[in-house]
Amino acid sequence: MKTELTELPLDQVRTLLAVVDEGTFDAAATALHVTPSAVSQRVKALEQRTGRVLLMRTKPVRPTESGEVVVRFARQLARLERDARAELGMSGAGEPTRVSIAVNADSLATWFLPALTRVRFEPRLCFELRREDETRTASLLREGLVMAAVTSSPEPVSGCSVRALGRMRYLPVATPEFTRRHLDGPLRDVLAVAPTVAFDRSDDLQDGFVRRLRRGAGGASPIRHFVPTSEGFAEAVAAGLGWGVVPEVQAEPLLRAGRLVNFAPDRTVDVPLYWQQWKLDSPALAAVADVVVRAAAEALRG
Repeated sequence: MKTELTELPLDQVRTLLAVVDEGTFDAAATALHVTPSAVSQRVKALEQRTGRVLLMRTKPVRPTESGEVVVRFARQLARLERDARAELGMSGAGEPTRVSIAVNADSLATWFLPALTRVRFEPRLCFELRREDETRTASLLREGLVMAAVTSSPEPVSGCSVRALGRMRYLPVATPEFTRRHLDGPLRDVLAVAPTVAFDRSDDLQDGFVRRLRRGAGGASPIRHFVPTSEGFAEAVAAGLGWGVVPEVQAEPLLRAGRLVNFAPDRTVDVPLYWQQWKLDSPALAAVADVVVRAAAEALRG
């Protein structure tokens, strides 16, 4: 009689997580104080139990889509265990509670860090922030690398809850001199050839702005400068390297100082942001979520 295997043995789950974190079976064996053979046997047993290939045997090792589900479960399990130990007074001396969060650069540079200063939580709380584009922060949640994320995706990652934060507004700006030299004419035409500033190669805000003007045809000019920090991006535009869409809160003081002009005041760019987090009964995570949602209500547009 065949017995259905429904349980995920904790030693096998923790071993899989160690392999993913350490990158190789040998390194995981060292971290777990077992032999590489034991690590391999546990992972194979877990794959047999789940009926799925969980790891891509590359260097470093990468989880498959099914493996990401188990890895996320392993990280959530570790989080619950740490919280339980803390409540029972079993934590190591001085061991902090750590909350890992993925957040986009513009939020990080404007409203997000002040929000974290409002968190009041004991025992001591540490933040581990991962900077990532808002269109890709959800993937870090999916891989189990973070507990929460500020994301542009309203679709909850499996095992996560989602709450709307508000809309981050961006303004199309350039220096007065740049505007005179490069933007003298119909915007749909001049923006397709004028130098632009982009955050990185995945930044689509400038291209999206031009596509809306051109009703889907083309994007911003291929002449573009990549500046991968939020503050540096705004300063690059203010220095006259190109035009760009800059967060409203960063653009306003530069506009008041006359360093920038809004060359299309009737055309703003609004990016909706959401807070996604693991569905865990974690006091630390709940405390962080509460202050983030309140701060976003104050800083973002409704």
